[in-house]
Amino acid sequence: MAFDNLSEKLQNIFKNLKGKGRLSEADVKTALREVKMALLEADVNFKVVKSFVSTVQERAIGQDVLNSLTPGQMVIKIVNEELTKLLGEETVEVQLLPSNEITVIMMCGLQGAGKTTTVAKLAGKLKSKGRKPLLVACDVYRPAAIEQLQINGDKQGVSVFSMGDKNKPLNIAKAAMEHASKNGYNVVILDTAGRLHIDEDMMEELQEIKSNLPINQTILVVDAMTGQDAVNVAEMFHQKLSIDGVILTKLDGDTRGGAALSIRSVTGRPILYVGMGEKLSDLEQFYPDRMASRILGMGDILTLIDKAQAEFDETKAKELEKKIKKAEFDFNDFLDQMQQVKKMGGLSDILSMLPGVGGKLKDVEIDEGALATTEAIIYSMTKEERSNPDILNPSRKKRIAKGAGVDISQVNQLVKQFEQSKKMMKQFSGMMGGKGKRGKFKMPFGF
Repeated sequence: MAFDNLSEKLQNIFKNLKGKGRLSEADVKTALREVKMALLEADVNFKVVKSFVSTVQERAIGQDVLNSLTPGQMVIKIVNEELTKLLGEETVEVQLLPSNEITVIMMCGLQGAGKTTTVAKLAGKLKSKGRKPLLVACDVYRPAAIEQLQINGDKQGVSVFSMGDKNKPLNIAKAAMEHASKNGYNVVILDTAGRLHIDEDMMEELQEIKSNLPINQTILVVDAMTGQDAVNVAEMFHQKLSIDGVILTKLDGDTRGGAALSIRSVTGRPILYVGMGEKLSDLEQFYPDRMASRILGMGDILTLIDKAQAEFDETKAKELEKKIKKAEFDFNDFLDQMQQVKKMGGLSDILSMLPGVGGKLKDVEIDEGALATTEAIIYSMTKEERSNPDILNPSRKKRIAKGAGVDISQVNQLVKQFEQSKKMMKQFSGMMGGKGKRGKFKMPFGF
């Protein structure tokens, strides 16, 4: 995950601050010099770093902080607040016209940033909010760009308008507008062409589309892996096209995260979404306060809850709760719970959002493959065996192990863990049931 190195360094700096009973002005300045180095190493724009550290220092060396009972905590609170401001302070949505009008969104960016995939991801988001989007293939230069858009559009259940690669992008966009108007689409998303670097031809083409069509939102897609270059790209696109917002891709990769911390400050335009994986569902709303908390090792429980609720099946959960109370929880239920964890991004992603855990994961090897092995074992069982684990005798276990390609000891271990989980869940259900009121949100059982 982006920010892992930065997060670890900042947590170590602040751990030293919290360990001191009293802070002097020199203590604060020393800590902030380390913060400055950590931010620069994370590829944050040097002007942004200078301004950020100066603002934090001005607030942190005030008497209210230095004379407080917990000065270290006060300094961390100030850093958190200023980091949130740096990231944008407020969550910004893509601005849409009323549903009886057509919102036109022009997506732009350099080649390789993941723009075409992001176009489909955004369409899926808007579709889930009740909109009827139309994707428009305006990239007539890159081989397979049109086909890629059509494949991703099909996966999202979103229509794609294409006129092949022999027409001008402006003419394609105009024809798409007519098509949208006649067929009841209320969002038109233009997938425009990128280049390996910014050039005049690309910018003139984008400016021509923007001058001749009622573009409501111009959104720039930027690869977070490119670090400081991403900020330079965003600044240049904004100067030429006056962008309305940015979508950062590949923020789940091994990137230093500096782009996310610099773009808002340099361009004055918000980060709207962040791409957190390869799947078409891996596009998350950007919340500055939540991101600041994650960077400082405070976790991100709200995003974790959002992810869980997006995959949450209330009917299944009620059925599962009844089964657990009656000790009827079986391997089919176990499999369902594992599927929910996978949809939420896997164990590493879930744990990284828990307060105090994210920064400690760097040196911990989480075996995501263990889930795949468990799945293979369960899929090797018959329906009867999954529903009634009590019938799993040695000969059945031997057959299951052979089918899953594992040692029989792994099957025995899974069955033992399953029985232990079953007992624990029944006890937990008993403690939570009865008198207390339950909230609507439930995390998946067993994890």
